[in-house]
Amino acid sequence: MLKRTLIQVAIMAAYAGAQAASAENTTEQAANNNPAVAEVVIVGTSPLTSLGTSLRQVPANVQIATGKQISQQGSLNLGEFMDSNLGSVNSSNSAGNPYQMDISYRGFTASPILGTAIGLSVFLDGVRVNEPFGDIVNWDLIPANAIASINLIPGSNPLFGLNTLGGAIAVETKNGASNPGFTATVSGGSWGRRAVAAEVGGVDAAHDMDYFVATNIFHEDGYRDFSSSDIRQFFTKERWHDAQTRLELSLALADNSMYGTSVLPSSMLNNPSYAYTAPDNIKNKNVLLALKGSRSIDDDKLIDGNIYYRGSNAINSNSNASCDNSVISPENCVANQSNGDLDASNIISSTRQHSIGASLQLSLLGDVMGHKNTFTAGASLDASKVSYLSSTYGANLVGEVTYTIDPSGANAINPSNPFYQGGVNLTTQNNYYGLFATDNFALNDQWNLTLSGRYNYATVDLSGSSNDGNGNIGDLNGKHAYHRLNPAVGVNYNPAKNLTLYAAYNEGMRAPSPVELSCANPAQPCALPTGFTSDPDLHMIVSKTLEAGMRGKISSAIGWDFALYNTENKNDIQFIANGSNNGVTGFFQNVGTTQRRGLEFGLQGKFDNLTLSANYGFVKATYETAFTEAAGQNSTVNPVTGLITVNKGNQIPGVARQTLKLRASMDVNPVWNVGSNVVASSGQYAHGDENNQDINGPLAAYAVVNLDSHYTLSSKWQLFAKVTNLFDRNYSTFGILGQNMFTAQNELAQVPAAGRGVWLGLSYQFGGHGGSGH
Repeated sequence: MLKRTLIQVAIMAAYAGAQAASAENTTEQAANNNPAVAEVVIVGTSPLTSLGTSLRQVPANVQIATGKQISQQGSLNLGEFMDSNLGSVNSSNSAGNPYQMDISYRGFTASPILGTAIGLSVFLDGVRVNEPFGDIVNWDLIPANAIASINLIPGSNPLFGLNTLGGAIAVETKNGASNPGFTATVSGGSWGRRAVAAEVGGVDAAHDMDYFVATNIFHEDGYRDFSSSDIRQFFTKERWHDAQTRLELSLALADNSMYGTSVLPSSMLNNPSYAYTAPDNIKNKNVLLALKGSRSIDDDKLIDGNIYYRGSNAINSNSNASCDNSVISPENCVANQSNGDLDASNIISSTRQHSIGASLQLSLLGDVMGHKNTFTAGASLDASKVSYLSSTYGANLVGEVTYTIDPSGANAINPSNPFYQGGVNLTTQNNYYGLFATDNFALNDQWNLTLSGRYNYATVDLSGSSNDGNGNIGDLNGKHAYHRLNPAVGVNYNPAKNLTLYAAYNEGMRAPSPVELSCANPAQPCALPTGFTSDPDLHMIVSKTLEAGMRGKISSAIGWDFALYNTENKNDIQFIANGSNNGVTGFFQNVGTTQRRGLEFGLQGKFDNLTLSANYGFVKATYETAFTEAAGQNSTVNPVTGLITVNKGNQIPGVARQTLKLRASMDVNPVWNVGSNVVASSGQYAHGDENNQDINGPLAAYAVVNLDSHYTLSSKWQLFAKVTNLFDRNYSTFGILGQNMFTAQNELAQVPAAGRGVWLGLSYQFGGHGGSGH
């Protein structure tokens, strides 16, 4: 009877989307059904929720967050929330758009920008949402008000498959049983932001069903010129269950348009809203249809699985401009057109992606040789077909910015001048297969042993060609295959109820993405993020992580955690700039070994009406194998060869060495809550300064303060406010060395972060607690 109760509790937790984040509800149910069941926090340790694992038995410093926290802070998206709250996370925004940031965790990145080295895997209800073409992650496709919980799982955990070099992000969505009622929210404020969000959930007890629907409509003009965003998201989930079976069908839709104006040379930062070139735009349309289910076979067996379809169409418009070195002002750059020369180009690309996938796993809960044991084994398939087409057209600067020239002439600024300058036509077929198993064995009441392994087999087939506009056709045809068995082992020691010590070793892998394989020839450099040239083979990346740590409680109200880790990447892949065109062109290359080594410490406490948390992270991300690269804009470049030497121990650009997150939330009285976040980060080296010797040095460290407040007007109405960058600090999270085309001088170019922003909103809710979490 106890085993059946545990399985039913685990299934209920999994399909409430609250295994990790709402453990208090799960354990309350368990205690009501059987007083012998102890209070535990359940963590999903594979993409499919399965039975989950008690946090006391997880040999990793897992971080947990809830949809209530996201709503409380008014976070626009998952990336923004992680950057403000989770330990060892920092952001780097090269696009200057709030939905287009890179998220770095322990020195590994999840990014929406093609060509970025991706080292984190991301899952939504068990579906891998790293895009098949470049493994990128589009934060704009995950509606924030549909999120129930977030698990940030560190290390090279093989159970999460490809791209899990430094960690995995597992997101579970809300359902009607745990989020009944209706909530509608309107908000607006700085930079022309205005948004409408709504969610509704309910239960049809007569038919053992529940439902949940969420939608978002968002517009913002942007804090810089030509940086507006239009976000339209829709999510729905229908669930059916009986005593043994759970089924859920979910649908996510998105139709988004995001502009970003990228970097500014340092000499132009006195006007941070200025656009160096514009417009740069990406339009994302996406559909995700997924069916997930589980069935309890008997007291100690559970089968669960999913099947999904993802379809997307991304259209990217990228503006580029370069003036003659003799030009010293924007006006003269425009005047240079008088002789008939074009001084700009615009690249328009379309990426159509279709993916299908399925996972199936069996979990066994039963004693082995008189010891408690949980065993899970399964298989997964992800198959994708991508059609990529890009075209480059001549353009002219108009005023001080470039404008996209539509080849149809419908929106052309100068329709008599545009001409075809080349393009790429590429089709890829990606197939990812996985076989995995994990076993958690209780040696006794204090010691637990976890053994895991996954065999990955990945194929990447490319077909197509590139055209440089001068009659030279490049061959993009190629077939590539990668396979490996990745193991993991961990041990937990629980000497007391409120103390856990653990140690773990795990391995993961990443297959080179189609973007990297189609741009890997030093003799034929490509332009990112849109131009590809040829496809020499690259070696897969293998990551190996050691982690040790401890966690516990000082009292019932105060918890803490501490971890040390070391991850080595073998055959890491680096984009090698060739020094021309302001460092925009180059190629991908295996550069040997890189290392991320660090520590993290967290502290959480709740004292009556005050909730506090602190997370500190230190990471030293370094190259461990020397290599040379062209870096014409680096002040230490060899004037003869045009090269710099990157030595062992040089820090990897774009990774902040130290981060600190502080959060305080106080209920001033029964109807008024005030909260604040402090986000601090040390400096990071700019891209192009891989040898850490450029005269500009790293970007400056920064600290910003954000505020949020909620005031309950009545049982149905609530007023809220949000302030970001309260003290209006000037800082940057992304830098790259380049040449200022207006002055012909090499400079550090940066993306200025947003200044102070203020927003107000009003929520209406009825029927249950709604989903606002305010």
